Amino acid sequence: MPGSPGSPAAARRDLAEAPLLVAARGGTPSHLPVWFMRQAGRSLPEYRSLREGVPMMRACFDPALLAEITMQPVRRHGVDAAILFSDIVVPLFAAGVAVDIVPGTGPVVAEPIRTAKAVAELPGLSAGQVEPVTDGIALLLRELGETPLIGFAGAPFTLASYLIEGGPSRNHEHTKALMHAEPELWHALADKLADVTLAFLRAQLDAGVDAVQLFDSWAGALSRRDYREFVFPHSAKVLAGVAGYGVPRIHFGVGTGELLPAMREAGADVVGVDWRIPLDEATSRLTEATGTAPVVQGNLDPALLMASWPVIEAEVRRIADEGKAARGHIFNLGHGVLPETDPTVLTRVVELVHSL
Repeated sequence: MPGSPGSPAAARRDLAEAPLLVAARGGTPSHLPVWFMRQAGRSLPEYRSLREGVPMMRACFDPALLAEITMQPVRRHGVDAAILFSDIVVPLFAAGVAVDIVPGTGPVVAEPIRTAKAVAELPGLSAGQVEPVTDGIALLLRELGETPLIGFAGAPFTLASYLIEGGPSRNHEHTKALMHAEPELWHALADKLADVTLAFLRAQLDAGVDAVQLFDSWAGALSRRDYREFVFPHSAKVLAGVAGYGVPRIHFGVGTGELLPAMREAGADVVGVDWRIPLDEATSRLTEATGTAPVVQGNLDPALLMASWPVIEAEVRRIADEGKAARGHIFNLGHGVLPETDPTVLTRVVELVHSL
């Protein structure tokens, strides 16, 4: 029945021919699909106007505002997917964790979680606690037409890093120290966070999203050995927990060139690749590790959108060509759109990608 884990949502639209979904499943789309991480956000003047005086968390829990922000880049750029406007810590906030988004800093946790008592007291998440998000999805499904909607969640490691460090971290020193010094405590925390992430994704899927992307923003800070031991089981739990919905599962992290085979093995149907490794090399590594050609997503360096158009065009053509080595390719950036990006350049990139 709709609403039970792993069941198809009655609300999900039939978008079998949508280029992004065709590519995600390894088929041949009518054109190369493209969307941009952080396409809904500060690069758009209409977003800045809408968000003026509105705290981030209020925007994420206001259904009409959430839907409007999600729609803005679809209208402006003509991208092949909408990505649900949200934040990595939204499910933690919804569950009752004292976390806030501080402008110019990012997520900040009032009291870092570093003890067994704090882990034991970490609350779980129910679908009712994110009802404003699912209400926003219902509004989006009425507006998006034939454009797929990608659900969003942060992976357990990245959530754990924010909770342990108390906010963004360059070195993740408290996180790594806890992992190695108290592995049982680490796994207890990561397992709880996997449940929170899974509940958030299932709520979105039951509401009708057409694909999901699991962001492990900081996983690239880890060695392959540490990733396999401390992160892989928990990301795999999340991705396996949504497998029954039959929608594409995209898995992305920054600086994860050495981790790509493990991230695919964790249950990714589409492997997001950042700009540090060419797509054809990423494809080669993934094929060698698993024996089958992957579907990849990426991977234009967001900073290059500040360059002249001839530079951008050459890079887009190169990446599209390298993506042909894979079984399927979804064009994207290698991380999120930078706030200073000229939105007219993004529109022009979409037009170019669709012409290739």
